[in-house]
Amino acid sequence: MKEYSAKQAPLRVFGIPNFEKTKEFRRVPDEVLRQIPSLDFLGKRPPGGRVCFRTDSPTLTVRLTLETLSVDIGMSIYACQSAHVFLGGHTDSVFLGQVNPSNYESKIFEKTFKTNGKMEDVTIFLPRNEILSDLTVLVEDGATVAPPTPYRHSHPVLYYGSSITEGGIANSPANGYNAILSRHLDVDYYNFGFSGSAKGELAMADYINTIDFSVFVYDYDHNAPTVEHLAATHEPFFRRIREKHPTVPVIMLTRPHATYGEDEIARRAVVKATYDRAVAEGDQNVYFIDGERFFLDDPDRELCFIDTIHPNDLGFAKMAAVIEPTLHAILERL
Repeated sequence: MKEYSAKQAPLRVFGIPNFEKTKEFRRVPDEVLRQIPSLDFLGKRPPGGRVCFRTDSPTLTVRLTLETLSVDIGMSIYACQSAHVFLGGHTDSVFLGQVNPSNYESKIFEKTFKTNGKMEDVTIFLPRNEILSDLTVLVEDGATVAPPTPYRHSHPVLYYGSSITEGGIANSPANGYNAILSRHLDVDYYNFGFSGSAKGELAMADYINTIDFSVFVYDYDHNAPTVEHLAATHEPFFRRIREKHPTVPVIMLTRPHATYGEDEIARRAVVKATYDRAVAEGDQNVYFIDGERFFLDDPDRELCFIDTIHPNDLGFAKMAAVIEPTLHAILERL
C-alpha cells in the first residue's frame, strides 16, 4: 500500500484558509484567537474543510488522527467526529460512507472503501467538531494518485455565521446548507460558522478581509445575544468588509426558525435596514434573503428542525433550495 498525507501533494485541502502555508487544519490564526477568546477551540476545528484528489485505486483507506474528542449533546459521532467520503465529480458524486471513531476514546481510526477502480475524484469532508491533527490516505501499490479536478467556480464563497452556518445539526458535515450549495453549484467555499460565538466582532471582519473570496454570505443573526447587540454590530461589520471588498457580492440572511415571533421580526428589521441603507447609497452588490422564507409555506416545517432552532438535514436542504437561485445568478455573472 502507498500512503499519502493530506498535507502533501497531490492531495489538496480546500476550505481552510492559509493551509498551504501552515499545514494546519484550522480556520483562525492565533492572533485572531487572542482578540476573540471564545473562538479558542472553535477556530481550531475544520468545518467546511475538504481533502480532494483523484485515484484509480480499487480500494481506498482513510485514516484520521484527532487531537480532541468530546461528546456533543445534539450530534452523534457519525455527524460530528467523522469524515465523510464521496466518489465522483463535485456535482454528481456518490457517498461511500463515513470514517468514524468507535467510541469517545479512539482518536486514531480508519476505514477502507471499495471503489469502481476507475480514475475518479475523491472528496473527504472533514469532521465538524474536533481539532484534526492529520488525515492520511492509503491506496494500492499500482494505483495512480493525482491532483483533484478544479471546482468550476474556484474562487471561494465565504460564509460567516452561527452554529447553523457551521453545520449544526446535520447528520453529516457534507449536509450543511453551504456544503449542499457547493455540490449543487460546483463552487469552493469557506465555512466561518462558529457555534454560539460569531457575534459580529470587528476583529473577525478584519481577518476575513485578509482572505480572498468571491461572495460573502452574512448570517450571524442567531448568535447576537439581543436585538440591540445585532443592531449595534450588523452594519459596522458589513461596512468593515466593504472597506476592503467594495464590490464583492454580499448576501445577508436572517435566521431560520420554526416560528416567526416578535424577536425574529425585530431581528429581520435590523438586517433589512443594513441592506436598505446599502442600496440607498448605490451599492448594487447586496442581496437580502428573509429566513422566514426557508420554511414559511411548508405544512411540515416542524420536521425541518431538531430543537426549533437548528435545522436537520431536511431543513438544510430547504435552506439551500431558497439560497441557490440567488447564489447561482451571482456566480454566473462573476
